[in-house]
Amino acid sequence: MIKSMTAFSRQDDKAGDVTLSWEIRSVNHRHLDIVLHLPEALNAHENALKEIIRKKLGRGRLDLKLTVQQSESQTVEKIQLNELKVKALLSACSQLKLITHKSANLSAMEILQWPGVMEETQHPQDGYTDAAKSLLEKALENLINMRETEGTRLLEMIESRCDSIVTIVKSIKARRAEVIKALREKVLNKLAELDINADKNRLEQELVYQAQRLDVDEELDRLGAHIEEIRAALKRDEPIGRRLDFLMQELNREANTLASKSNDAETTKSAVELKVLIEQMREQCLNIE
Repeated sequence: MIKSMTAFSRQDDKAGDVTLSWEIRSVNHRHLDIVLHLPEALNAHENALKEIIRKKLGRGRLDLKLTVQQSESQTVEKIQLNELKVKALLSACSQLKLITHKSANLSAMEILQWPGVMEETQHPQDGYTDAAKSLLEKALENLINMRETEGTRLLEMIESRCDSIVTIVKSIKARRAEVIKALREKVLNKLAELDINADKNRLEQELVYQAQRLDVDEELDRLGAHIEEIRAALKRDEPIGRRLDFLMQELNREANTLASKSNDAETTKSAVELKVLIEQMREQCLNIE
């Protein structure tokens, strides 16, 4: 099943007194590019978290953010006063007042802003590291499901464009005999207008040369072969985005050659339609993993 590289996932869970939340945004990229935004307590586990991601995904730019929200009761307990620091600060103010004989009072806010007066109790990281990893697994599974859903839509679009290309190729092939006949009539009419008695053998050789110069059978055959390769790739259960990108380039090359060799308005029009269909597929293939 093909997967899109564009998706979003969010998963929340509780681990003791904290609520964990993973948000993952994924867009297309030539390689796997992982950007992690973690709480400071989990920075040491960044490589382990990236390894979890690499096992699940092959391509795409991933922006992942882990938010840790502590419970209200724990938030209240988080900030504590360093009583020894406060007493030492007040004692220093009293001594300063005795020495200088001047007022040296501090307001409550000034005391709280003094370095070391307020202490924050760090929540132990081991309390939610395993939970964060487990929740990341769930968030990635959800992301993969969304990628597969979007991939199904892309699959339908690409298959429909392949069907249209096959139809156009068949119509061009069916018209080749008519194009060669029109070329022959054009040359004969030109000779008649000029009132020239051309050597029949030389004339036939020239007509054969012109027909060979305008022959596009190889291009049409290669277009059909590339379409078959695309359909085979779509059935693979592995990342196929790069393969499809290469095949889009090959399709476009054949369509350009077809347009340049065409000496028929209808064939030229068909070549333009092919290029439009190929470009539509190419744009969507950029999103396929």
